[in-house]
This record gives sequence, C-alpha cells and structure tokens, in this order.
Amino acid sequence: MKIRAVILAGGEGTRLGVLTAKRTKPAVLFAGKYRIIDFALSNCVNSQIFDVMVLAQYRPQSLIEHIGSGNPWDLNLDFTGGVRILTPYKAQASDWFVGTADAVQQNFSFIKKDNPDHILILSGDHIYAMDYRKMLNFHLDKDADLTIASISVPMEDAHRFGILHHDETQRIISFVEKPANPPSNTANMGVYLFKKDVLNSALWDDHTTPDSNHDFGKDIIPALMKKGFNVFAYPFTGYWVDVGTVEAYWQAHMDLLSEPPAFQLYQPDWVIHTRSYERAPSFIQKGAKIENSLISDGCVIDSGAVVSNCVLSAGVHVHRGGVVKNSILLTDCEVFENSKLFYVVADKRAKFLANSIIGKDEYPPLKITLIGKDSILPEDMVLEAGAIIGTDVRPSDFSSKLVKAGEIIQTHRLPYEI
Repeated sequence: MKIRAVILAGGEGTRLGVLTAKRTKPAVLFAGKYRIIDFALSNCVNSQIFDVMVLAQYRPQSLIEHIGSGNPWDLNLDFTGGVRILTPYKAQASDWFVGTADAVQQNFSFIKKDNPDHILILSGDHIYAMDYRKMLNFHLDKDADLTIASISVPMEDAHRFGILHHDETQRIISFVEKPANPPSNTANMGVYLFKKDVLNSALWDDHTTPDSNHDFGKDIIPALMKKGFNVFAYPFTGYWVDVGTVEAYWQAHMDLLSEPPAFQLYQPDWVIHTRSYERAPSFIQKGAKIENSLISDGCVIDSGAVVSNCVLSAGVHVHRGGVVKNSILLTDCEVFENSKLFYVVADKRAKFLANSIIGKDEYPPLKITLIGKDSILPEDMVLEAGAIIGTDVRPSDFSSKLVKAGEIIQTHRLPYEI
C-alpha cells in the first residue's frame, strides 16, 4: 500500500502580521530553533511516511531554503519518495491557487503520479505530534472514502473551525464550516486521508463548479457527504493548535513553558527534526537571572539581565540590565542596556536600543506587541502594549519617542535604501 502526504504550505498568514511580511506562515520560526512546518514533516517521517509533497505559493524562499533536499527529515530520496516542493506555474488553465482544494487540484497530475493508494492532506501551519499510522488503520477498518482528524476545542473558539457531528460509529452525519453558532465543539483539524480515486473525482467535480470556493471545508467535504460517500471522523486527543494569529502563536510558546508543559518537545520516540545551523553554546554570565525559559544555542545573557517565561531563538543577546518577560525573540535579536520587554513577539534581528520600555508587565496582557524583522528601535523608546513595528524600520522612521497601542510604524525607505 502506498501513501503520499501533501502539505499545504502556501498560506500568506495575514493574521500573523509582520511575522509573515517576508515569509510564508509555515516558515515562521517556532520554539527557538524550529519552523512551523517542521511539525508536519516530522509527523510524516515518524509515521514512516517518506513520500511527501509540499505545495508552496506565498513568499516561498525561506521555506525552500529550509527544506532543501529534505536531509534533516531523511527525505532526501530520489526514486522511492522523498520531499518535493511544488509552486504555482502559469499554463493555459492554471493560475495562483484560490483555495486549499484548488492548490491540490492544480498539482494533482504530480500528486497521483506512481499511483498512490491514499493521499494524506496536511496543513503546514499547525503545532502537534500525531502518528498518522493510527489514523490510516482507522481509515482502512472503516473502508472510508475520506477520514477527517477531529479534536475537541473550547466552545468559545468553535466558531473558528469546521464543526462536525458523527454517530456512534464515527461516521460524520453533519458538517458546517466556521458556523456563527456552533452546534458542538468537535472541530476539523485540517488533516484529511482520502482514497486517491475519491479525491481525484471530488477535485474535478469541484473544479468544474462555477460558484465553488475550491476549499476542502467549504466545498469538498459537504459535496462528498451529500453524495453519500463514507466520511468518518478520527478522534485525536493530543495537543494541537493552529498558530494562525499572533495571540495563538504567543500562547503556543507559553504552553511549552507551563508546568507540566502542555506540549512536550522532548520525546525521544518522537523527535521533531529541523535544519540545524551550528552555533556556539549559550553563555549565561554570573549574576544573570533566567527562569522558566527556553534558551537556544548562541544566546548571551549578560550579568544583571533578567529573562523570565520566554523563548529565545539562536543568537539572542540581552545586555546588562535588560529585562525580558513573557516574550518570544527570534534569531539574533538584541536587547540593549536597561531596556525592558513585556509580552513581545520580535522577528529576526530586531534591536531594542538602551533604556526602552516595550509593552506592559500586566497579565492577562492587553495585547501582544509585535516587532518586524530587521527593525531597530531607538534609545528611550516607549511602545504601549499592542503597538506594531513593521519590517526594516530604523530610528529615523520614528517621529516620537512614544508609540501608542494599535499604532503601526512602517519604514518609508525603498528596499535598496535599507
């Protein structure tokens, strides 16, 4: 039996703001050293699925560079599978992907090559650890045409998901996409296992439907149920989160720091693989205070600095007197003397010059303060909670030493001037 995994990794991720200004959402860094897509890729190889296609679209450069030949995931295979990255191409009848189903449909001639028996459709922007072999066994036992992984979510969040209802055999009897008044809290995880021929016919029918959104949740699943196909729900009880908003991204990091951790990164039998760039060891100077934090390779925490409840990616430097609490700092960020950061998410190489106050030390946070890639904040700055700094911002872009909540600062220079 042959299974091919298809990872949807073309999302623009607009709700992540400046974190996706220069990269697709699955390429955003997570937990210090990983990219979000590492979790789907690692789930595949840990489930003994070594035939993977990644469908990219929006700003795929970081994603392509990160995945490369697939070596970190043992996916550097030539003829027996491996990982392949597919991007949109211009032909007579093709264009940019307009929905999740359209992305698969446009590439289906490649996806069905070598005639796999089943197609596993995954989202590249979810954090979870799942053994897809158990889902496959369930799928085969039920002789399902489509199996959808499902999970219970808080009722107050159910409106954000596709909501399904099933009978005692797990056969789905109703499905509604993102209802205003959810009838239950059993949610679609965006993990689909199709018989190949069923997916082939469903995609073609959808492609020829003029008013379709070309989306799995809105169109494909309801259409299959209406036609009487065997559609089943596979219940998943582990940790799972769609990090589609800044708040969800921040909370998923905080879940790593809870006691006990809501999601366990350190499972010897379920390793999360990634492309690792070697760094010097972290250096924690005498007199520095660190508590309940993940500190990656190459970080430097000076004497007198405080880091609490944080996730620091590789190469972060917190200078003497710097305070960083409840924050996520991506690769090579730098916090200068006596600057204080609270509830901040900062992209790569952001710099906070001396004596600045960013956010507010208050729980629950009023709002996450978001800092774009390669931005430099001048000395003595005050950013209220919820302020947003775009990418490549420089001290000259600030007209005031105060940026209020909800205010957005962008650079006014052309790219070649940066």
